[in-house]
Amino acid sequence: MASLNVYSALVVLFLTCGAAMATKENDQIIKDNNCETKMGLPCVLEAFTSIFKTGTISSKCCGELVGLGKVCHSALVKRTLENPLFKDLSPARIIAKSIQTWNNCLALIDSPSPSA
Repeated sequence: MASLNVYSALVVLFLTCGAAMATKENDQIIKDNNCETKMGLPCVLEAFTSIFKTGTISSKCCGELVGLGKVCHSALVKRTLENPLFKDLSPARIIAKSIQTWNNCLALIDSPSPSA
């Protein structure tokens, strides 16, 4: 079960809820880049919570998010926003939080570790 991740779970949820509104472009990006298998479930949950709710993302999960890549990250966030389950959220706010989370993670990963 560790190989499952939230993005995969969301895809199943979206399809079973009849939410096939994701653009073909985002779907193609996600498929072509194998985006749904690049992060572990715990880190997907942290990233999702930090973007779509209120929460923080650990440095370990920032590493996985940066490893996912910006193209995958953006496509997955955009596809999630297209789901009717998230219709009450402000797309501009979510995109801003997505960019903020990405930039914070990138800065964290790029910064040198403090000396002991």
